[in-house]
Amino acid sequence: MAGMTSEGMRRFNHLVSETDAVYHEAALRMGMSDSTMQILYILCDKGGHCPLREILALSGVSKQTINSALRKLEEEGTVYLEGMDGKKKRVCLTEKGRELAERTVVKLIEIENGILDSWPRAHVEQYLELTQKYLTALREKTKML
Repeated sequence: MAGMTSEGMRRFNHLVSETDAVYHEAALRMGMSDSTMQILYILCDKGGHCPLREILALSGVSKQTINSALRKLEEEGTVYLEGMDGKKKRVCLTEKGRELAERTVVKLIEIENGILDSWPRAHVEQYLELTQKYLTALREKTKML
């Protein structure tokens, strides 16, 4: 049948799905939703603050879901939004948010860093290079859909 997934693509899809499942399980273990974990992760990666537009782009989650998670985080005193130029907004961690991130997402980041640090440098570079090559090709070819 035309359109059947190749064995390599099947394995790749399985690995991506399993990786997503591990991150979902990590979020549950930390007592938060996937979108909340992604917001805190991005904020930690960006030094505690980040334009809302960038959070939307990096998370891959719908604008509605991110806005809902942000409202909840604001109500809890974990983040606040501040105006930038024009209508643009920036999301910032509060002190309470920094403490939450240290107990949760920072530990996840340390796990990820530790895994890559345990690999030979050449393997890390090869992994990143191939992942980038796949992403670039996928992005370009899906524009034709």
